[in-house]
Amino acid sequence: MKRLLPLLLVTTILTSCKVSRFAYYNFADITDHEIFSNRELKRDSTNTFYFKERSDKKLVIEMKDDRTFEDYLEDNSTVAFLIIHNDTIKYENYFNNYQRESTVASFSMAKSFTSFLIGCALEDNLINFVNDPVSQYIPELKESGFDKVTIEQVLQMTSGLDFNESYWNPFGHAATFYYGRTLRKSTLKLDLKEEPGKQMDYVSGNTQILGLILDRVLKEKTVTQYLEEKLWKKVGMEYDASWSIDKKKNGLEKTFCCLNARAIDFAKFGRLYLNKGNWNGEQLISEAWVEQSTKWDSTNGSSPGYQYQWWITSLNGDYTAKGILGQFIYVSPEENLIIVRLGEKYGNVNWIGTFEKIKGIVAKKK
Repeated sequence: MKRLLPLLLVTTILTSCKVSRFAYYNFADITDHEIFSNRELKRDSTNTFYFKERSDKKLVIEMKDDRTFEDYLEDNSTVAFLIIHNDTIKYENYFNNYQRESTVASFSMAKSFTSFLIGCALEDNLINFVNDPVSQYIPELKESGFDKVTIEQVLQMTSGLDFNESYWNPFGHAATFYYGRTLRKSTLKLDLKEEPGKQMDYVSGNTQILGLILDRVLKEKTVTQYLEEKLWKKVGMEYDASWSIDKKKNGLEKTFCCLNARAIDFAKFGRLYLNKGNWNGEQLISEAWVEQSTKWDSTNGSSPGYQYQWWITSLNGDYTAKGILGQFIYVSPEENLIIVRLGEKYGNVNWIGTFEKIKGIVAKKK
């Protein structure tokens, strides 16, 4: 029996690509863009936007102990940290051999980009209404109760979805979606565990449903091509980027995660939302969509701290895109402030508290 158990384990691993990859790579890493197939996001090299730059780009932030702010960031596994105030880079630093040109996986920050694309699809009349049932666009899910789940409820994570978000379980939904190669099939297998519209339950399956809706309504165009058209070539990104897909041939974007880009370009997405969807005079997404996506609201069962795939951090209007290893695009409209933090690990830090402290420092230096 003792010999049989290891044999069964090896057999299971060898017969499951998903479990095999989970066992080999063990846990999500910011270099995972190197192990997955992907689609390229091309920038428009003739229209690059540059933030203004302060000569030193070193905002002095005093710590309670003897450490410098740089020690604080490095001790907590940060690889990139940007503070942009009034369109000027006030602080920019990189750690552990990362530089401005280094690609970093977004993880769940990609959810906010997916929300942006849903808003674009609505404005392009590819989706009729945000309150349309999911089954209108994915008929296969009707039998699972998704005729009673609206797109808005999926955006707000109030769909009642039955989804195991554990990143430690190789047989759970998260591993299937992250390491698996059958995203369309796996998404169509999803079910509900409770009545929609009652409470918020943050699970990545919701965002992948949004990705499948986009896949259906875009028809011949990929989700990556749509993001390139609607955002990447519009806002003057400094670098090309990519979006990881489940498989090389006819793959589907992992819209719940896995947008791979540079910190400076993530900041430009924050700037677009900071300016209510307007980029230097061109309205790329409606002001109404940005406001609805980022407002503190608890109607219809939604959480006041979470709306259309954005985390709402305070009553004063601050909000953030957030990824599992402490990836952040933090936006404060009140102070015209954007902070990007990317890390190899989350660290032993209250990052929102850190951002709010920085916000206070910036406010005093006006």
